[in-house]
Amino acid sequence: MKVIIVGAGFGGLSAAALLAKEGHEVKVIEKNEDPGGRASVYNDQGFHFDMGPSWYLMPDVYEHFFANFDKKPEDFFELERLDPSYRVYFSEDEVVDVESDLEKNYALFDSFEENGGEKLKEYLKSAEKMYELSIKELLYKDYRTIFDFFNGKMLLSGIRLNILENLEHFVDRKFESDEARKIVQYSIGFLGSSPKRTPSMYHIMSHIDLTMGVWYPQGGMRKVASSIYELAQSYGAQFYFNQPVEKIIVEDGVTSGVQTAEGINGADLVLVNADYPFTEIDLLEEKYQTYPAQYWEKRVLAPSSLVAYVGIDREMENLVHHNLFLDKDWAEGFDTLFDPDKAAWPDKPSYYVNIPSKTDKTAAPDGMDTLFILVPLAPGIEDSEERREKLYHHILDDLETKTGENIRDHILVKRIFALNDFKERYNAYKGTALGLSHTMRQTALFRPAHQSKKVKNLYYTGQYTHPGIGVPMTLISSEIVAREIKERYG
Repeated sequence: MKVIIVGAGFGGLSAAALLAKEGHEVKVIEKNEDPGGRASVYNDQGFHFDMGPSWYLMPDVYEHFFANFDKKPEDFFELERLDPSYRVYFSEDEVVDVESDLEKNYALFDSFEENGGEKLKEYLKSAEKMYELSIKELLYKDYRTIFDFFNGKMLLSGIRLNILENLEHFVDRKFESDEARKIVQYSIGFLGSSPKRTPSMYHIMSHIDLTMGVWYPQGGMRKVASSIYELAQSYGAQFYFNQPVEKIIVEDGVTSGVQTAEGINGADLVLVNADYPFTEIDLLEEKYQTYPAQYWEKRVLAPSSLVAYVGIDREMENLVHHNLFLDKDWAEGFDTLFDPDKAAWPDKPSYYVNIPSKTDKTAAPDGMDTLFILVPLAPGIEDSEERREKLYHHILDDLETKTGENIRDHILVKRIFALNDFKERYNAYKGTALGLSHTMRQTALFRPAHQSKKVKNLYYTGQYTHPGIGVPMTLISSEIVAREIKERYG
């Protein structure tokens, strides 16, 4: 069967490998110049930046994916567990390291509050139980009805583990200190939602983070993307770059391929890894849109971001590979991200600094560092050079103050990427960096479907579909859709 895949992000790459392995004739058509999608690469003066994903979490999901090909991640790249996993700045005077050793983290939580370590142990037991349940009963399955989602095991376990309670309320019942609460919730803010809007089932992130650990693939996330790209090619998948798809051709509810500036590419099936709203609204006639414009207007979008790629001619002494700067009043920060009435460029944002050159010496010239500085922004707000520069300098002021290190005088490379860039490079709806937020009404069967309801041989993979945001979730999405295609078409 001839399969056209639109987009060469992690979803498109992984689907291409899976479908090509099944013997399908696979063509991947990509708008941009290289594979990776949001995991693009920026190179300048010997500095190498992963432009998108920077955390390697859930190593078991990568193992599951590569096992489809009788391979292991280590066959393609070297993995290193980070220690410390990350550093947290609560203020200029309060800085802590979250370690790879759980016993040290129990002691850390004891320093936050009475019996903090025991509370963390109980919390992580619950998170592990929820994670195991999710892996077995939720993540790798597709859902078409509410009965598919709330099967016997999920329903019973869900009641016991308070699936319908929001994460903020759940965490507030478990911990008393501001520090403990923020450490077990921070990832939600950076991965696309607010603790107030997120189901408590997502406390599995603490098991993923604290128990399973934070890892780094030598060569960066770009190495993971290139490995899957090469894997897909080894099974015969063909890739075409710098070719934006202009239209998905549909007649009588069946697609026969896609149109680009180069002409028409015929197919028996089309699988889309491009931005889901863009595809539905801009590439399909209205009568074939499962999710028209008004549907997306009502969704809760995950944040966009301002990302500064900065190369400096010295090494940062007081930062580690991953660094989180969490504002004291972060609830107000969530309002500017997720409340449409309060959406604005932030005055006191929390932010994240990644320095891959701490672990990967190929990321920067000798004696220098690459800095990836990310500030979450509300999607859909107005973007301008003036606003970017103001926020960038505000963050640099804060970063230099809290670390006690001079950055400005040592900058060799600087590039800022924000909402308009996400729209232009990735056709991202309202400039979102991630897609749909993980609210209860946007989880599992409540996310956009893998298969079009209006075009019978049109499918989707990627972060908008179940199970959601993040590279591991995208790999699972492709496994789900590849299995559905195999069941239907052989």
